[in-house]
Amino acid sequence: MTWMKLSFQNSNSPLMEQLIFFHDHTIFIIIMIMSMITYMMLFIIKNKFINIKISENQLIEFIWTTTPPIILIFIAMPSLHLLYLMDEIKCPILTIKIFGHQWFWSYEYSDFSNIEFESYMMNELNKENFRLIEVDNKTILPFKFNIRLLISSDDVIHSWTIPSLAIKIDAIPGRMNQINIFLNRPGIYFGQCSEICGINHSFMHIQIESINLNKFIYWIKNF
Repeated sequence: MTWMKLSFQNSNSPLMEQLIFFHDHTIFIIIMIMSMITYMMLFIIKNKFINIKISENQLIEFIWTTTPPIILIFIAMPSLHLLYLMDEIKCPILTIKIFGHQWFWSYEYSDFSNIEFESYMMNELNKENFRLIEVDNKTILPFKFNIRLLISSDDVIHSWTIPSLAIKIDAIPGRMNQINIFLNRPGIYFGQCSEICGINHSFMHIQIESINLNKFIYWIKNF
């Protein structure tokens, strides 16, 4: 159904869940404001009893002066909480370096000596693969653990983005950005570069496979 595509993707991380809650919280406040303004406009248009002699009303002026800051506080507090959560990295068990190139990604598991690879989009007509989304080398990560991602670029500005995990971070040449990732459940999650970086920008796809810790250790040993 078309209307179901207007919302967010299913959340697969605690941060994405919090962002969806914040979105619903803000939309509720906006709907309340719009409803109140619409009611007042209709009331003023249809009201025939107009007092021209009343030039001021201190109570109403106090209400319409204090109400907007209070509403902004209700929006700002959860927003600041989310900003701090995005930047906070607590005891990561794993660090992964990600570099953007024109037009592919390279990954380096810096806690292990020989695990690094490049990831290109697959363009094969295969019933087992998602065409123009799947990559040849997936990024394998364990779920239910804090993981630190260090992201940079070798040429132009890229952006490493996975919507269902609420991750969007720029890869800038000469600068190393970091972000925390926490996966709720096993699965395969897709993303792509969201910064226009050249002619093949649309081919810079990202694919993460989330597995349990035992399978991840097995993958590390047999890489």
